[in-house]
Amino acid sequence: MIHVHHRVDDSSPFSAHLDDESDTASAGAALATALHAGLVIYLRGDLGAGKTTLVRGVLRALGHEGKVKSPTYTLIEPYIVSRLHLYHFDFYRFAVPEEYLEAGLDEYFDGNGVCLVEWPDKAAPYIAAPDLEIRLTVSGPGRRLEALALTEAGRTCIRKLDSELTRNPT
Repeated sequence: MIHVHHRVDDSSPFSAHLDDESDTASAGAALATALHAGLVIYLRGDLGAGKTTLVRGVLRALGHEGKVKSPTYTLIEPYIVSRLHLYHFDFYRFAVPEEYLEAGLDEYFDGNGVCLVEWPDKAAPYIAAPDLEIRLTVSGPGRRLEALALTEAGRTCIRKLDSELTRNPT
């Protein structure tokens, strides 16, 4: 079950405890309801924290039926689903931030799609600033999800995520 911890105000992070992998996917499905073209979302967390599982939940909720894999080796996995172009990035293997520029990935951040980015610090300072940062941390047998809005679009996402998870806690 997803346990939502309500925020005090818009400057505080939204947080929830996710009991298991299916809750992480359900949180992704709830996030999917808030997505629109132009969003940049950073996904933070250690290896195995559930970042790709969250993305899998987003994609399933948007109607993607195929395999969802981590783009650790490919850098990007593009998806055209439902109403969106969704780009899932993973910069874990970057040795230097300039690899982001050399790969020509900045064109994906032009506002026409949703960019979900794992390991964004590895592409800093070149990568676009996020609207929303989501951090997943291992917490006992489950995960803790924290989401922090950095723009008005990010705040709108968090309000929708909060509303969806509060209404349907799974």
